[in-house]
Amino acid sequence: MTNSSSHAGADQAKTLRDLNPQGDSVSSQSEGDQSTCVYSITSGKGGVGKTAVVANLAYALANKEKRVLILDADLGLANIDVVFGLTPEYNLNHFFSEEKELHEIIMDGPLGIKILPAGSGIQNFTRLDSHHKIRLLGALDSMHNHFDFVLIDTEAGISENVTYFNTAAQEILVVTTPEPTAITDAYALMKLLSTQYHEKKFNLVVNQIGREEDALDVYRKLTMVSNRYLDISIDYLGSIPKDRQMVESIRKQKVISELTPESKVSQAFKQLATRICTEPPQSAPKGNIQFFWNKLLKAEAGR
Repeated sequence: MTNSSSHAGADQAKTLRDLNPQGDSVSSQSEGDQSTCVYSITSGKGGVGKTAVVANLAYALANKEKRVLILDADLGLANIDVVFGLTPEYNLNHFFSEEKELHEIIMDGPLGIKILPAGSGIQNFTRLDSHHKIRLLGALDSMHNHFDFVLIDTEAGISENVTYFNTAAQEILVVTTPEPTAITDAYALMKLLSTQYHEKKFNLVVNQIGREEDALDVYRKLTMVSNRYLDISIDYLGSIPKDRQMVESIRKQKVISELTPESKVSQAFKQLATRICTEPPQSAPKGNIQFFWNKLLKAEAGR
């Protein structure tokens, strides 16, 4: 059983690496009314610029007068606060240890963005138990603030925390790059979430591209191998060009969308925000525990 399973996994990984850049074209997405939506922004591996995507997407959404909350779910190596140049006094570690309530640790970012910072260099809550998960679920659900979007910045990889935050979100946005290892790891994450947690829908953003065709090539490869081995759908939301100014923005602890609003990178994030705002989110609970569960149930009951 183990040998056949590992052999099948190796065959799938090889298929993904060897696929030629041809396949289904990008399907057009229908427009719809935007409602409160929780996106987990995730990746199969580190180094793909996931946190930068979270921060700049939040900034672009806030620029469109959307109310945005960022939840830093990298509970051991937090850095969303660093990207914005913030120094939190309290973080999610204080919430999980029941020293503080959730509303007491929320920080203000640029353009009214709210941020729930995580701790860094502390292992206590790098693996949440059921009590911590339920407490976080309830605290978010009972908050008086209303948000148009909640963006969850997961840690990289396929840990239990990663799978929890992905399954608890309405929408899963996978960030990858054109590098073969990043593509293979993105597929591995989607495979895990599909086969073990029954997730069927994923969104894709390809970061650090040289040209748009590179991003479409990644999308085609992932779509072709997924169609062959998995029962999932992948929606292509767009790409972000590679830009040395991104490194400079991180050094200055400001998002590139704020530093160079007219750059190609900033325009790409604006387009991504527009795409997300016109995408109809999943309007019903997926069958597992989700953030803003009560709101989802009420929305479904009113349909």
